[in-house]
Amino acid sequence: MRHEETIFAGFGGQGVLFAGQLLAYAGLAEGLQVTWIPSYGPEMRGGTANCSVILSEEEIGAPIIQRPTAAVVMNIPSMDKYEPLVKPGGLLVVNSSLIPARSERTDLRVLYVPASDVATELGNSRMANIVILGAFVQATGLVKLETVAGQLAEHLSERQRKWLAPNQTALQRGAALV
Repeated sequence: MRHEETIFAGFGGQGVLFAGQLLAYAGLAEGLQVTWIPSYGPEMRGGTANCSVILSEEEIGAPIIQRPTAAVVMNIPSMDKYEPLVKPGGLLVVNSSLIPARSERTDLRVLYVPASDVATELGNSRMANIVILGAFVQATGLVKLETVAGQLAEHLSERQRKWLAPNQTALQRGAALV
């Protein structure tokens, strides 16, 4: 049975809410039960932001995540906060471009993704969220990468449409890093 409880966390403006939302939309498109709950500090940009996403083949009893099965962390404060909460045997995906520290936990699968560096190489550092989402999707197999790419096309705002092809490339590049 597919069931994943994931936290996406970083600074406001890093796109963690959008990455989690894309995963939630992909889960819906594949017929899964889904919850997506955003949370952010008082500042939209620069403050902390995170969201919880639960995807399951069965009905979800409660949308609150105490011990996630996975965490995707984009900055040091998020690593410090969420690494200890991931269940043993879970997955920690780290933006190694901004987080030089290595996890000391031996009971996790840890994936270091230079998401910000890859996004910058692709022409826009703000695509780091999509790079790391691609890596997460590839590592978990929770949903199909093609489904996420389709949801990206559907949910990218009109103002951001010029970034559709680069974001789809970023998604593929993230997946290729796994």
